[in-house]
Amino acid sequence: MQLFLDSANVDEIKESLTWGVISGVTTNPTLLSREEGSFEPLVRKICSIMAGDPVSLEVLATTAEAMVGEAERLAALAPNVVVKIPMGVEGLKAVHCLRCREHKVPCNVTLVFSVNQAILAARAGAAYISPFVGRLDDIGWDGAALVEEITTVFRRQQIDTPIIAASIRHPQHVQRIAAAGAHIATVPFSVLKQMAAHPLTSRGIELFLADWARSHGEERL
Repeated sequence: MQLFLDSANVDEIKESLTWGVISGVTTNPTLLSREEGSFEPLVRKICSIMAGDPVSLEVLATTAEAMVGEAERLAALAPNVVVKIPMGVEGLKAVHCLRCREHKVPCNVTLVFSVNQAILAARAGAAYISPFVGRLDDIGWDGAALVEEITTVFRRQQIDTPIIAASIRHPQHVQRIAAAGAHIATVPFSVLKQMAAHPLTSRGIELFLADWARSHGEERL
């Protein structure tokens, strides 16, 4: 399973790349609104930093025609832009239209909350589909279980559209959606840091260093 960073913060993206673990970036209007600077220069910088790996940018339009126009403008910002289109009838129309254009625009259909929506998005030509795990948990449903259902149906129906599990709130979400078969998890930087940490790891390092210091003082390995 690949990991994408769910962030529009340049420092977080640069730091995550030094770990060698992320393969893309997803953003949304909320994340972008938190950063300083104009939209286009920020987006171009993020796309340049990612060096060809996919960067998802979201449309704000609500009709198919307007979504298509906005998607084409976003895609023109950099060759690695993937356009996030919200699930719904208008979104499906836009994805289908963008897939059929001479210069195809890859789309990530977002705000997916059911298997039926996932099937429709894949059939319309989505490059990715994004079920929202945390938001389903918020209303008492099991978001990771939905990811497992979608992966099972896609496998049986030989649908090869990659599944990006989104709205990840904590490391347990990542573990569960990996077990469920998601192709990609898009995670906030805070969750990425939590994934790398464990109290027993920290304690183990402290004990090793203490034992070495007792036997060898300041001598280094």
